[in-house]
Formats: sequence, structure tokens, C-alpha cells
Amino acid sequence: MRDSDDVLTPTHATAADLGVATRVIPCLDVSNGRVVKGVNFENLREMGDPVELAREYFAQGADELTFLDVSATVDGRATMYDVVQRTAEQVFIPLTVGGGVRSVDDVARLQAVGADKVGVNSAAIARPALLDEIADRFGAQALVLSLDIKRSARTPSGFVVTTHGGRAETDLDALAWAREAIERGAGELLVNSIDADGTKAGFDLELVALIRDLSDVPIIASGGAGDPSHFAPAVRAGADAVLAATVFHSGQMTIAQVKDAMRAEGILIR
Repeated sequence: MRDSDDVLTPTHATAADLGVATRVIPCLDVSNGRVVKGVNFENLREMGDPVELAREYFAQGADELTFLDVSATVDGRATMYDVVQRTAEQVFIPLTVGGGVRSVDDVARLQAVGADKVGVNSAAIARPALLDEIADRFGAQALVLSLDIKRSARTPSGFVVTTHGGRAETDLDALAWAREAIERGAGELLVNSIDADGTKAGFDLELVALIRDLSDVPIIASGGAGDPSHFAPAVRAGADAVLAATVFHSGQMTIAQVKDAMRAEGILIR
């Protein structure tokens, strides 16, 4: 484990280092057609209609949207294409869709209804070659590896990968899996700390920095945002984009407030 002084000094270039604007991304976790949110991926409660929330975040100035069907893998079904299409029709910013993606055909169908990028997690762990297949057919820029990570003493890095919406732990070391996924063609990493998820105590900066050290592939930091002041440290730790859900759905803060807080810290914002 690194000490606190090292957490904010990633060795690979960040968006801020390259003069690229940091993206602010609301996440729509959807189950049975409704946006839901919980704490540590448990005790999910309904937060609203995905189409209405997508339209609101687009109006607020969100840079992208992430749409995750959190029950698709658990239920063993495909992502709800109709909800994705209706969401895509309401926004004109990049849309990433994940949950239940198991094949290149799934990716093609999602792109046909409006997805710009797809997020994969459980299916790629079960069959890593899926990452190669998606990257080869659609390009790395269309492929996001979604990493739901817990702290664990069982792995060399101290972090383990989980599947099925955080419900099942694997034996995969999170850093080793992220490195392999990048080599297989993942063009972006969505790094979600299950330990921090929904706690509103701030992002896991150590985790972000460790992932940042692996490569220059863009990183989206997720899990733990509770105050506008929490976002700038995640960027300094190495995130190219910051993602949140509950704090936006509940009205606790707006996209503009997050961007203002980061701008005040000298971070380039769109």
C-alpha cells in the first residue's frame, strides 16, 4: 500500500496534465426500468425515471451519461433496449451503456439504439476474449471496462474484482485484471469502489492512483461522492472523469456546482 503522500502523484499522464477538460458524468443505475441507488451496492431504493433524469442532466450540462442496468446480469437477461433508446433520444452527449453485455451482437444492438460506448464487467471476467472481440470490431474507444472493486487482503494489491453488481467476489486481483483488460483493448476504465459506493465520504483516492499508474487509458472515478469538494482530489489522484449518482438524483448537488468547485481548484472543465 502506498502512503497518503503518494496517492496524489500518479506516474502516468492525466487529463489535467494533457490540458484535456475533466468530464462530469451522472450515472443512471437502472433496475426494472427505474433508476435505483443503494449503499455498497445493497438495499437499492428507487430514485426516478431514467429518461426524465437523463433529460435533466443534459440540461444541467453533463458531459456524458452512463446507463447501467444493474440487474441485467443478476437476472440473466439482456439490457432493456427500449429504455436505452428512449434515453438516447433525449440527450445529445455521449452515452455509455452497461449491464448484460455478453457478445459483439449485444454491442451492435446497443449502438443501434443510441449507445456510443458499452461497459462490460461480469461477461468479460467469465470470458476475457470478449474484450478482444469488441475492441477488434468496434474499436477501443467504444469499449469501457467496468471495474467493481472491493478492498481485500486476499490479493497482492489489496483490491479484488467483483461481479454481478458487486454481489460476488472473484479471485482476480483488481490491478492485474485492469492491466490485462487494457492489453486486450479496453479503451477506458470505470473504476467503482464498492467500499465507498453510496457512503458520500469521498472517492477512494488510493484506488484511483493505483489504477492510474497502470497506463494512460482514461479513468472514470466512481463511488463515494458526497460533496462538491470531493471531485477535485479524484482528478488529482489520476481520474480523467468523475462519476456520481445518488448526490445528483437526490438533488443534493448539481452538475454546475461540481464543475464550479473543480474550476475553483484550477481543474479544466468543459
